[in-house]
Amino acid sequence: MKAAMKLFGKCATKSRAIFLPACGFALLCLTFFSPSFLSAQSSAQREAVSPTTSAGDSVGGATGEPNLRVGAGDLLAVTVFDMPELAQNVRVNDVGDASFAFIGLLHVAGLTPDQTRDAIATSLRDGNFVLHPQVSVLIQEYGTQGVSVLGQVQKPGVYPVLGSRTLLDVISQAGGTTTLAGSSVTIKRHADGAILTIPLTRNAEQSLASDVQLLPGDKVIIPRASLIYVIGDVGRPGGFVMENDGKMTVLQAVALAGGQTRTAAMRHVRLIRRKESNYSDTEVSLKKIMNGQESDVELQPEDVLYVPNSTAKSVVYRGVPSILQSASSAAVYSAVP
Repeated sequence: MKAAMKLFGKCATKSRAIFLPACGFALLCLTFFSPSFLSAQSSAQREAVSPTTSAGDSVGGATGEPNLRVGAGDLLAVTVFDMPELAQNVRVNDVGDASFAFIGLLHVAGLTPDQTRDAIATSLRDGNFVLHPQVSVLIQEYGTQGVSVLGQVQKPGVYPVLGSRTLLDVISQAGGTTTLAGSSVTIKRHADGAILTIPLTRNAEQSLASDVQLLPGDKVIIPRASLIYVIGDVGRPGGFVMENDGKMTVLQAVALAGGQTRTAAMRHVRLIRRKESNYSDTEVSLKKIMNGQESDVELQPEDVLYVPNSTAKSVVYRGVPSILQSASSAAVYSAVP
């Protein structure tokens, strides 16, 4: 009997030693996996991973790239985690409002998708519809789907931008620039109306460094380069693109035109320059410039250089109107063949 009682006591002691740690582990599990603890933990994680973006944030993040903004006509795809009944596709109306289930109208035009997500989540939480809403917002369709490319490109038009597209991508879609393209590109942002001026250069590294991302609705304008005209007794009369940041001198212009002929009156070259409502007519001695007796003359856009024939009539009697008429009908050449 005593042996039996002793054996029972050992078993009870051993059971208590096993039971107490088991109870402690169970209490620990109940604490960590309780709904209130999980809810607080998920809220803290959401705040750490996805901080709310204030409505006053400017366009452009830390990388300098523009943030996509919601606009009139956009189609938004809204989902709420673990609540499929709240999934909906909502079209933004002309004044920038969108009607969401339970919430009603929200003004979302000008907000980023993250800001729109936060606004919907706040409305669901404040209205006691969802305790801890985890909302996702995607712009499924853009009201303005493309980027307009205008000016000196081979194929001007509107090109779709459904993913990530840069300035170089869109110019390539438009067939590249023409020989008359200027040295810069102007971009007007659809999101905020900001105007950017991007250099257009033949240097590959500089082109890649200045490449920017485009968004639906942006407008890209590539203006025509500045031109000067050289006519008269030269090897190749015509208009020439002013490259090198729009700088060109008389000697450079004559060189692009193939140089003067043997019969050219080098002392009586005439520079016709447009004024506000008139023209100025200045005589330039090409011979003295070439001999270093006078400094070279820097030209301005739309200047006309007339190199006359050495006969007295050609030098004296060729009037400005006839010179300008000849310049307007001259062929246009690129400064770089």
